[in-house]
Amino acid sequence: MKNLGQMMKQAQQMQAKMAELQAALDQAEVTGQSGGGMVTITTSAKGDPKKVKIDPKLIDPNDVEVLEDLIVAALRDARQKGEAMVQEEMGKLTGGLQLPPGFKLPF
Repeated sequence: MKNLGQMMKQAQQMQAKMAELQAALDQAEVTGQSGGGMVTITTSAKGDPKKVKIDPKLIDPNDVEVLEDLIVAALRDARQKGEAMVQEEMGKLTGGLQLPPGFKLPF
């Protein structure tokens, strides 16, 4: 029974650390760029958009598609950086324990 009590205590500690990590990831920001930095998008590590910066030289009413593509590319870059940050922080929390492919934690 002593082992079970220890396991429950460890599970509660892990749950508390997970809640702290989720809060930290809400506050952490990543920046994605495209077009050599002409489009910059900042998001939370969880992917919530925070701000967009577009170099005025890109704004051409006759060529909106280029700007649209650069925005998508910057968002993709920010998302990938956010996912990498989440994986890194989760690795620290789990002591390098690899989660099964496709397994997503609640964030």
